[in-house]
Amino acid sequence: MLKNLNLRNIILMTLISIICGTIFWVAGFLYNVVTVALTPLGLAPLSNDLLIGLWTMAGPLSGYIIRKAGSSLIAELLGSFVEMFWGGQWGASTIISGIEQGIASELGFTILGYKIYGWVSIISTTITTTVITFLWDWFRNGYSAYSYQMLMLLFVTRLISVFVFNGILTKLIANLLEKSTILK
Repeated sequence: MLKNLNLRNIILMTLISIICGTIFWVAGFLYNVVTVALTPLGLAPLSNDLLIGLWTMAGPLSGYIIRKAGSSLIAELLGSFVEMFWGGQWGASTIISGIEQGIASELGFTILGYKIYGWVSIISTTITTTVITFLWDWFRNGYSAYSYQMLMLLFVTRLISVFVFNGILTKLIANLLEKSTILK
């Protein structure tokens, strides 16, 4: 996995991970605010799904820009270490989430054989990230106890969040980086 990465790839992946890991850490505070706001409405679980796209950005961004096998997993994992380093509220369990989210993102590119990039890869990684992270939360956060209506709300919210942050934002950032000639 690391054999195919050159020094430039590793530096870029590290920068993406540091920036995204810091965003992950800030998202923890935002999560607390959103949870408090949604609790009186009985929608506190929705805060996780509203913000999941922020916590899963490093993988798709790295995978889309670097376009090498393993870059999504490594970037998401490194980002989770950065979040933990900053003192993220979930501590070392952040690393487990980083692995799970990195695998979810990596799978989207793997399905396409790391050969197709553009909106097809964005949609592929959005779907795999949404489904795998939802299944993870099904067990970890007790989603199995929710009603069908709540599950549908959580899933659709997660899908939109992942598409906005991992899809649209990733594509915009990649386009800006390509125009800036940083990637050449």
